[in-house]
Amino acid sequence: MKIMSTIAALGVALFVAVSTCTAASVSDSPIGLWMTFDDRTGKPGATLRVYEREGMFFGRIEQILTGDQHQVCTACVGERKNQPMVGLVIIRNMRPANGGYEGGDILDPRSGISFRCKFHLIENGSRLVVRGFIGIPLLGRSQTWERQE
Repeated sequence: MKIMSTIAALGVALFVAVSTCTAASVSDSPIGLWMTFDDRTGKPGATLRVYEREGMFFGRIEQILTGDQHQVCTACVGERKNQPMVGLVIIRNMRPANGGYEGGDILDPRSGISFRCKFHLIENGSRLVVRGFIGIPLLGRSQTWERQE
C-alpha cells in the first residue's frame, strides 16, 4: 500500500512538473498580445502584438483604445510617415540578450521619434517592462505592459 501511495505521489509530482514546464515555455516568450498604458493617465492606450521574424522580435499596434481608430502617424518620418497607426510596426529588430531582449528600436508615434529599446518579462511572463532610451538605458523611460492572451 505504501508503494502505491509513493507511485501516485510521484505521478502527481511529474504531472505538475510537466505542466509547469509547458506553462513556463509560453510565459518565457514576449510573443503575444500586450496592453499598453498611457503615461499621463495610466489608462489603457492600445493593444500591441509582439511577433518573431527571422530570430528577431517586432511589435505592431493592433488596436487603439483611445481616440480615432483611423489615426495616421503624421509625426513619423520615412516609410512610416502618414501610415495608419493600427498596423504600424513600432518595435523593430529586438534580439534575445542578457535575460531579456535588446538591440532594436521603439517608435513613439506621438512624437515620431525612435529610441533604442530593451525589454524583459516579469511576473511569470504576465508583464513586459519596455524601456526606450537615447544613448544609454539610464537616459530613458520605462512602461510596463500587461499580457492579454
